Amino acid sequence: MSAILNPRKTLLKLFCVIALFTFFSCHKEGTGGKSSVSGTVKHHSAPIPNCIVYIKYGATEFPGTDVSLYDASVTADAAAHYEFKELQKGDYFLYGVGFDPTGPYNVTGGIGIKLKRNQALTSDVPVTE
Repeated sequence: MSAILNPRKTLLKLFCVIALFTFFSCHKEGTGGKSSVSGTVKHHSAPIPNCIVYIKYGATEFPGTDVSLYDASVTADAAAHYEFKELQKGDYFLYGVGFDPTGPYNVTGGIGIKLKRNQALTSDVPVTE
């Protein structure tokens, strides 16, 4: 009897196709992808150098000021530029904590973003006093 007419083999093939599709189509926000987000941390359009930018995976709403709730962080360079690389597609929240010496003020703030697969997104992080 051919494999197409054999119910067990047909069911097994169908199960394998569904399992492979599920495995390759599922994703979870976080590292391991080919997307990235970068930009500048700004307070009223002025760059905030050395600001720490935290990222929360799977969130577009503000998770709060407790930085232990965030999944990773980077420190912006002297030009206030930050970057997170090798991210999966999905939702993320970026939260910046820094210091504006022109005030002087401690500044914080953030923005929710949505990354697509293989996307290099540019998104500035707005902070305020």
